[in-house]
Amino acid sequence: MTFEYFRWDNKLVQQLIAQHGIRNLFNFLLTKFSGDVEKALEMLKKIAQNYGLFSQDDVERLKDELQKQDVIRLQDGKLKLTSRGEQEIRESALEMIFSTLKKDFSGFHTIPVEGVGVDTLSESRPYQFGDSYERIDYLTSLNNSYKRNGLDEFNLTEDDLAIYETEHRTSCATVIMVDISHSMILYGEDRITPAKNVALAMAGLIKKKFPRDSLNVVVFGDEAKEIPLERLPYLTVGPYHTNTKAGLEMAAEILRKKKNSNKQIFMITDGKPSCVNLGGKLYKNPFGLDPRIVNMTLNEAADCKRKNIVISTFMVARDPHLVQFIEELTEINKGRAYYSDLNHLGQYMMMDFIKNRRKHV
Repeated sequence: MTFEYFRWDNKLVQQLIAQHGIRNLFNFLLTKFSGDVEKALEMLKKIAQNYGLFSQDDVERLKDELQKQDVIRLQDGKLKLTSRGEQEIRESALEMIFSTLKKDFSGFHTIPVEGVGVDTLSESRPYQFGDSYERIDYLTSLNNSYKRNGLDEFNLTEDDLAIYETEHRTSCATVIMVDISHSMILYGEDRITPAKNVALAMAGLIKKKFPRDSLNVVVFGDEAKEIPLERLPYLTVGPYHTNTKAGLEMAAEILRKKKNSNKQIFMITDGKPSCVNLGGKLYKNPFGLDPRIVNMTLNEAADCKRKNIVISTFMVARDPHLVQFIEELTEINKGRAYYSDLNHLGQYMMMDFIKNRRKHV
């Protein structure tokens, strides 16, 4: 027998409806129900019936609109997402997370990085020895001279010169590791939907704003595998243990092939490592911190450090064994670690990604 949990979040639902009506709510439900269009529409009807935020007719109109726009399509007797629909889910997830970002988000940590590509900003600053003359802000420089000498006498000196600010745009290769072990839906708490939403939003952001960047997704349970971005909405958890080592190993191998200046892993997990592959067989121990499993996983984190791959871990649980393990992993890798509740997971990850891509020069 399977159980499906759905915790009602009235604040989230109202936020989604306020942004773009029930269409954003529909996109969220699609992620929740792993791309099942008919189940998402059915839940919309239940919400309309039980909470009166919109009507049954609104749901039918949305259904017709989505079909006309080829967002959903009847295939083999069932309504299914099209490629356009999968793209819309990414854009909706991105908009949902960005709408909640704050300028000064508590608990945020950054590491400055350099990269390729330079953007000229509208702001300027005083000239310093060694600055390129190609970046001179002539209008501000002339105004500085006029303020000092008046309009009758033109005398431009080094002290009058102003330089346009620039910033490096880093080139990043990112792998998001998503824990799909059974605990991600255990005890009535849905942790996999926020994880999918963040991965979808990152995909939407990179495709839209940072086309030179790369993003790959690795899921890990008993073993690790890479999934295409297009399959993210359909991702489900299974009756798996947590093979963190296999996830890190696969992520590092993906990043090894990338030519981007910076390489990083974003790992979302709610459990300690509980299995590894030994001699072609799965060695499992779900109790406590097994030294063999932990040491093999930490060795993988150290290998990432040698390859200049930074691991940022986002813990969506407070299990003492998980926290202890992540502290050790972060120390070895010299990476970053966050405890993030599910409501703020997207905010932490998006701000970490964006702010560490840019550096004023």
